[in-house]
Amino acid sequence: MTFSIVARCASTGQFGVAISSSSPAVAARCAFARSGVGAVASQNVTNPMLGPSVLSRMEAGQGADTAVAEAIAEEDYPDFRQLLAVDATGGVSVHSGARALGLWTSATGRDCASGGNMLADIGVPAAIIAGFEAAQGDLGDRLIAALKAGLAAGGEAGPVHSAGLLVVDTEAWPYVDLRCDWTTGDPVAQVAAAWEIYRPQAGDYVTRAKNPAGAPSYGVPGDS
Repeated sequence: MTFSIVARCASTGQFGVAISSSSPAVAARCAFARSGVGAVASQNVTNPMLGPSVLSRMEAGQGADTAVAEAIAEEDYPDFRQLLAVDATGGVSVHSGARALGLWTSATGRDCASGGNMLADIGVPAAIIAGFEAAQGDLGDRLIAALKAGLAAGGEAGPVHSAGLLVVDTEAWPYVDLRCDWTTGDPVAQVAAAWEIYRPQAGDYVTRAKNPAGAPSYGVPGDS
């Protein structure tokens, strides 16, 4: 019920996840990233504990392959899980259990991995990787381009209703965490539109946290 990408930006060190699903609030359950460590998508019949488990293993020094393998080895229902990870060196790993739903597969590229289940076409993850590698701009721009490419390649077998974009930079909190938790329209387009608004302000919200006196005003009533 999901297609996604996890990725690293080699030039900035940012990590991110872009994801969409027919289920509600997919990013709330399935997208995980940690500054300086990596990014994980835990999907299909989701166990949200797998995301932090893999990130903690990578933070302790394991590569994506080992971290995913050990997390899955400790999982009670590995055949139901689909798990994607990228680590601090750009290494990637994907686990897709034998009981993943519908048409499922994965693809990997430089600093990125994509996977999906209940897909409309077997080529969707490869299209997501191609979209990411062909895109320019911030990591957020490239992740949105990748998700759009996956949707254009067929996306999920049925209509998608939620989507999300998660990016971490140098701070402990997300640099970007944008979601459309439910719509009967196009959730990818809604997240993309939110990113266009948020992108020029993203750095300012870091400034607001670290140096409030240096933060700009946006002309909101009451904010001088």
